[in-house]
Amino acid sequence: MITIRKGTPQDIPAAFDLVMELAIYEKAPEKVTNTPARMLEDGFGKNPIFEFYVAEVAEKVVGMALYYIRYSTWRGKCIYLEDIVVTESHRGKNIGKLLLEATMQETLAQDAALLTWQVLDWNEPAINFYKKFDAELDGEWINCKLSAEQIKTYFTKA
Repeated sequence: MITIRKGTPQDIPAAFDLVMELAIYEKAPEKVTNTPARMLEDGFGKNPIFEFYVAEVAEKVVGMALYYIRYSTWRGKCIYLEDIVVTESHRGKNIGKLLLEATMQETLAQDAALLTWQVLDWNEPAINFYKKFDAELDGEWINCKLSAEQIKTYFTKA
């Protein structure tokens, strides 16, 4: 029996474990600088900035979908799915589908115009999963980012 529900503060340790499992899968665990304490503050503190769904099997968290509100100047309110993760031992059991569907329902409930996310170009299992939903995989846009360290360096040179 799979249960999908909104994440709670008590779920943060399990959610962080899933983040680390994803980072290992993506061959970048050393890039994780977040902590369970920071996730707790960012998700349930004075100004929460994300929400998440968890998937439970036998009262154990085995998956999550973490999302937040973003704003498009063209479309208005949107939901950004930061990560959807199912622990390896529970993949292939429709848990990812249930988590994505919960996030899709949240998009409609919040009257958001879009649900967006990213997928690594080498992650064929995820790409094929998203194609089952008729998701538009847009190769036209280039992702851009600046780390806090890069920003500090920029302003130091200015």
